[in-house]
Amino acid sequence: MSSGTADEQARPGSSPAGRRPRRDAERNRRRIIAAARQAFADHGMDVSMEEIARRAEVGVGTLYRRFETRVDLVETVFLAKTHEYLAAAEDGLGAPDGWSGFVGYLTRMCELQAADRSLTDVLTVTLPDCPTMLRVRERLYAAQQALLERAQREGSLRADLVAADVVLLLLANAGVVQATGSTAPDAWRRTLALMLAALPAGAGPALPCPHGPESLSSEFQAPRAGRRPGLSELR
Repeated sequence: MSSGTADEQARPGSSPAGRRPRRDAERNRRRIIAAARQAFADHGMDVSMEEIARRAEVGVGTLYRRFETRVDLVETVFLAKTHEYLAAAEDGLGAPDGWSGFVGYLTRMCELQAADRSLTDVLTVTLPDCPTMLRVRERLYAAQQALLERAQREGSLRADLVAADVVLLLLANAGVVQATGSTAPDAWRRTLALMLAALPAGAGPALPCPHGPESLSSEFQAPRAGRRPGLSELR
């Protein structure tokens, strides 16, 4: 006599043979996400889908069955991480004063860059097909602006610093991480110390006229010789 009802026996996927493909698919999905996360951290977002499949030990066809486009994979990998960056800014807003909040945020972002080279891409590359990530990134930029303005109102942060300068500081740190990550992995800490020495109110001469946020943003996104391709160019 059968131990299951007729409905249970007829239900698709209720048998061990039916459940196994789903388990295999979920296992492959987890392997792809883990491989992509590490590949992006090691090389940034321009790593190829073929390389991700190789690291995950799956075929390229399997990768594309799980993630139809590169954007789908990037959004899956980076949405949680983008929330982590937002949390760093919100933690800064909760600091007892503007200076410690701003310094804590900048320090944490540099730490995250040192651990994950794809951070700069996440912060600067346009992701037109990732509306959720775009919304989180907009919240991050708003919190970053609030950190800057709070410290300036309190008189601790130089008044001529603008939001676009924070992105420039992170880009500078990203360059140090990329150039020294394998030979001097803590060199970014000295770079950060040099940055922080220039940021208090009254530190050094006035800064040159800044790029506006719009022109700086378009500079990140415009293809140019020697520039790594952005996500939207790597479908």
